[in-house]
Parts: sequence; C-alpha cells; structure tokens
Amino acid sequence: MFLDRFAERLSALGVKVERVNKARLDIDKRLRERHRHYHTLVHLDQLLAQLLPVLDQLRDKDAVILAIAYHDAVYDVKRSDNEERSAELARTALGQLGLNHGLIDHCASMIIATKAHATSEDPDTNLFTDADLSILGAPPESYARYAEQVRKEYAIYPDFLYKPGRRKVLAHFLAMPRIFKTAYFRDLFEAQARINLREELDRLG
Repeated sequence: MFLDRFAERLSALGVKVERVNKARLDIDKRLRERHRHYHTLVHLDQLLAQLLPVLDQLRDKDAVILAIAYHDAVYDVKRSDNEERSAELARTALGQLGLNHGLIDHCASMIIATKAHATSEDPDTNLFTDADLSILGAPPESYARYAEQVRKEYAIYPDFLYKPGRRKVLAHFLAMPRIFKTAYFRDLFEAQARINLREELDRLG
C-alpha cells in the first residue's frame, strides 16, 4: 500500500511519528474526497507498482515517493491549476516537516511536470510522469473503466461541454511523437495507449 511506503520514507528522513501520521492522514483524507473516482488512493498504489521494477534507476527515490503522494492532492475539475496548487501544498507541508529544500524542490518540479507530461532533462521526472500515464496503455477493459471514472469526476459538466474537452486531451496525446519518454514504459504501453486513445476518441463521436 502506497501510504505505508510514504510513511516509511518520512520516518527514514527523520520526521517524528506524530508528524508522519498527520501527513499520512492528510493525504488519505484528500484522496478519499467524494468527487474522486480515478484520482484516488488506488491510483497512488498503481503508480508505485509501475515504478517498483525501475526503482534502481531512480536517482532520488525519496523525491519520487513524495511526488506520488502530493501530485493529485489538490483536484478540482473546475480549475486548471491543480498541478500548481498540489506542488504548493507539497512545498508547504514538506517544509513544515523540516525536509531538505533540494528534496522539496525536486518533488514540486515533478508534480508540475504532470501538467504537460513533456520530456524532462531529469530522468526521475520522465519515469514518474510515464508511470502516471501508464493507465493509457492498460488492457482495453481497464482503460474503459478509467475513462468511465474520469467522466464521473466531470459529472458536473453535460456531454456537450465534456466531450470537446476530452477530445482535446486525447488528441494532444495522440499528436505526441512519443507518449512515453522512457524506453521501459514505451515498450510496455505505447502501442496499446494509441489504440485505446483512438477508440475512446471514436466513442466520443
């Protein structure tokens, strides 16, 4: 379970037990908000699972664990600055825990990178954002469930507003020369991701 790994890393970084528990409870509460259907604790567990096989490639494992914890901590479908607000929350929360500024900066920069999912000069960021996108290359039934969950998160919007926005997102990924920045994730997911995205685009009409 991701939250266990998060708590372990904070403890290893010298954060006191009471503060570790408070930080863990805060993430748990945020990811259980009623409007979430995909961006939940399950997503964090899946993201960690995708990164475990390449853990030895990460230069700053602590920053990646912290970025997983906070990258969707602020999630409001009515706003377009969730990544920036999540990064700011991470800076504030981790700063209060007394963590190293360099570690916090690295964590925050990875969170911001999930906005565009562009190629980064930082290898850790590329692995992290690729893992975040791995659902795009999931088997068709898992991808369909993901698409349904995202639609539920945007339930406040009728189809005539939701569909154009969703089409734009799908087209953005399909227009990329490569969706996945790293060879590891590209080999695993690129081909199926393009099939899934095209099929959802067709379903949207």
